[in-house]
Amino acid sequence: MLNKAFQVLVRLMLLFKSNAGFNYGLLVIAVVFFVVAVLAPTPRSLVELVSRDCPVGYRLQPGTKTITGSVNTVLKTDLSPQQVAHKAKVMTAVLLTAAFLWATEAIPLGATDLLVGALLYLFAILPFDNIAKAYMKDAVFFIAGVLTIAVGVSRTGLDRRIGVLLLGKIRSLKGFCFVFLPLIALAASFFSEHALMAILVPILVNVYMLICRRYRIKVDRALAVLLILGVCFALNQGGPGSPAAGGRNAIMVGYLQDFGRPISFGQWMLIAMPYVILISLVIGAFMYFALKRKLKIPKVDFGEFFEPEVRRIGKMSRSEALMAVILVCVVALWITSSHRFGLGGPCIFGVVLMLVFRICSWKDIQTHVRFDVVGLYAAACAMGVGLKMTGASLWLAQTIVSSLPKFMQQGDMLLIAVSAFTGTLTNFMSDGATVAAIGPVALSMAQIGNVHVWKVGLACAFSSSFANATIVGTPNNAIAYVGAVDPESGQRLLRLRDFLIYGLPVTLLASVVLWGWAFFGYWKLIPWLFQ
Repeated sequence: MLNKAFQVLVRLMLLFKSNAGFNYGLLVIAVVFFVVAVLAPTPRSLVELVSRDCPVGYRLQPGTKTITGSVNTVLKTDLSPQQVAHKAKVMTAVLLTAAFLWATEAIPLGATDLLVGALLYLFAILPFDNIAKAYMKDAVFFIAGVLTIAVGVSRTGLDRRIGVLLLGKIRSLKGFCFVFLPLIALAASFFSEHALMAILVPILVNVYMLICRRYRIKVDRALAVLLILGVCFALNQGGPGSPAAGGRNAIMVGYLQDFGRPISFGQWMLIAMPYVILISLVIGAFMYFALKRKLKIPKVDFGEFFEPEVRRIGKMSRSEALMAVILVCVVALWITSSHRFGLGGPCIFGVVLMLVFRICSWKDIQTHVRFDVVGLYAAACAMGVGLKMTGASLWLAQTIVSSLPKFMQQGDMLLIAVSAFTGTLTNFMSDGATVAAIGPVALSMAQIGNVHVWKVGLACAFSSSFANATIVGTPNNAIAYVGAVDPESGQRLLRLRDFLIYGLPVTLLASVVLWGWAFFGYWKLIPWLFQ
């Protein structure tokens, strides 16, 4: 009965879907939810919170004792606690509505990005100038610069050279699982993991076809799963390695800065890299032992198949060499001078040099950089400021923490709760949208649970990389599934259930490694970083 009702609901939604990519059924749901949330009575607990003296987890404006006083100071108004609580309720509705629209793409991403700002203006959540400032954080320049630099890396062929040269050194499946996968995970900490996936899938499919022909095997799905999903999962888990790895990390960098606890590029890497190294080895071991006995081929020598490809690449071109130098300089500035230039500054320097040396043109940037994605992170930053200022994030955090078992409300166990919730949600919506929605609440939970805000923030950001079990969790999974097709027969080499069969254990292993190796392991050996 429930299944039939679900099918009817899906058909009704599809009826409202237009050819332009809008889903009017989902849009109506979002609008109705937002209107009902705004008009509904304000929870008494929220009114009490904004009236409470010196609430734990909220940074009051100088000379004020309550959230109401702080909001009035920022807005230069004289609102009552009920009116301030209403603004916090509106911000909660904005958060949930934006998360729903980002996850479902019922309207284009860019429209949702602008909608957040429009609602902040409409309900006077922040002063006008503050809304504009909230949209233009250092983290926004950072993600825009990273995406632009990725265009230069791709257009010069530098990313392809790196991938082919790395694979060309591998002589066995053990080498692929225990050397190449960790190396590609480390590469994903600095390069676009989506770009790397898009480059490697056709290469891996070609290698798969050559190997099958060599041994006169028609189909070896176990080999295809090992090659393609192994790389996909390694790239997913390489994401936490540095702030440059993905937009979700840039969002968290911005949130931490807003909370008054900025983190540098080098500090992030010191905290994250040991996890990336271990989990990539664990993924390699899992894929090797889970699929070794199912393989039909006796052995694989990747170097043999890649020798022609390596020769075809030839010497590094002038533009490729310049791009490599620019990339190294940008990473060096991130590590050594983020306290001086932030994370966005080095990106801007790099983009200017790319344009000066004609590595790419402004038209290339306009064509290939997804500015709607940049807008998502800008909107997330603005939303985080509104949630924090109105006290909405603190109220949500208190609500969530109070619903947890008592043993998970404090310290390291709170990290596990945040990680589990983020890791589950990210399998059903994009990693950036997940961090955008959960980040401000998670950071407020840190202050309530008496745990360092970096730990909770990074637990959230790291766990947003756990999208291994569903195809919709991350573009990497979609690229792997769509690209894994036999070019001769047209047969799919991956099935949707492969993501669940192999991705779910990888997600569980990643959780165990993050919790045991990071939260209760080496993070306790570097307390000086969490001062």
